[in-house]
Amino acid sequence: MPPATTLQLDEIRAAFPALERVQNGHPVAYFDGPGGTQVPTPVTQAVEDYLLRHNANTHWAYPSSAETDAILERAKRTLAAFLGGTPREIAFGANMTSLVYHFTRSLAPGLERGDELVTTRLDHQANVAPWHRLARETGATIRTVPFDPATGHLDMQAFADAIGPRTRWIAVGAASNALGTINDVAAIRSLADEVQARVFVDAVHYAAHHRIDAAVMGADVVACSPYKFYGPHMGVLRVSSEVLAELDPPRLPCAGSAGAEILETGTLSHEGIAGSAAAVEFIADLSHAEGDPARRLDAAFALLERRGAEVAARMGEGLGSIDGVRVFGPPADGARTTTFGFTVRGRDSESVTRRLAEEHGVFTSHGDFYATTVIEDLPVGPDGLVRAGAACFTTDDEIDRLVAGVEALVR
Repeated sequence: MPPATTLQLDEIRAAFPALERVQNGHPVAYFDGPGGTQVPTPVTQAVEDYLLRHNANTHWAYPSSAETDAILERAKRTLAAFLGGTPREIAFGANMTSLVYHFTRSLAPGLERGDELVTTRLDHQANVAPWHRLARETGATIRTVPFDPATGHLDMQAFADAIGPRTRWIAVGAASNALGTINDVAAIRSLADEVQARVFVDAVHYAAHHRIDAAVMGADVVACSPYKFYGPHMGVLRVSSEVLAELDPPRLPCAGSAGAEILETGTLSHEGIAGSAAAVEFIADLSHAEGDPARRLDAAFALLERRGAEVAARMGEGLGSIDGVRVFGPPADGARTTTFGFTVRGRDSESVTRRLAEEHGVFTSHGDFYATTVIEDLPVGPDGLVRAGAACFTTDDEIDRLVAGVEALVR
């Protein structure tokens, strides 16, 4: 089959059994992907195949244990291609939040009172709270960078002002899970280089939409969650070899010590790891390109990004044209993902989500999405935003149904 020049939506949608669901007579349109995407059959088959045919613990001299070792090693190679790096730089965990807490705890022995850590008001709490905890435990100081509520962009002058000679780590999201903003991580990397600081990038929201290369991005550490890009509930870190050499994580003395393995505690979800690799392979297969995983991922994300720009334009124009709807974040044609946060005049976000689901079969999400400081800084009530995020299977018709459903609520 020749390489695809556009996403083949019919073929993609056929892989997702969830799209057969009907809600009150309406085929469900899933716009809840920023909280967790639907899962295609190649991923569930990988999970099932592992559990039914290879299930064992690791490093023992019998076939299913050796097969498990091979599956886990292959998964690390696959995620290394996805994030940029080597298999020794990949660590798996229960979720991104647990991994970040464990990672930051591992930094504590190397920090001194008065060292500085930089976080932002635009980030998910999973990339904020662990750093605040680390500061409390070590005597380090937190510097916080604001964002502009009118544009959804970080204040880059404030970012530069927050960084100084005592800055040790900068924690920033590649993209906002609430507003869809894509941050200029390369520019932040340049600021970090001036003081030899490290950069931790939360790419959980970004990973489903744009190609990641940790070196190009300028990230010493990249975190992602496979369940945000069509996989199972897992977390993944790519940690540079230079950073790994500096870590002192709490771990069992008998545990593995090869590369990022030092950050993996106990027996992991082998089936989840197998499914995570299958999710990456699913994305790579979208292009029908041949070659190594990195080349196939390059081709697939070129298609995803092109389609993403079309979807963002349609969603942004449609939602933004409704009198009584306020859309927050960057413009539809700016640097953003296909995730939009908005309010509907006279209605709280939960009631909007409920009505859209009941009356139109459109599934959105509502609240603060654990991006609590974003909601605090926006001119919205405590119930937060309605969030609609498109995925690789989203059609123009589904976008139009979303817009029509929202419009019906303000008539």
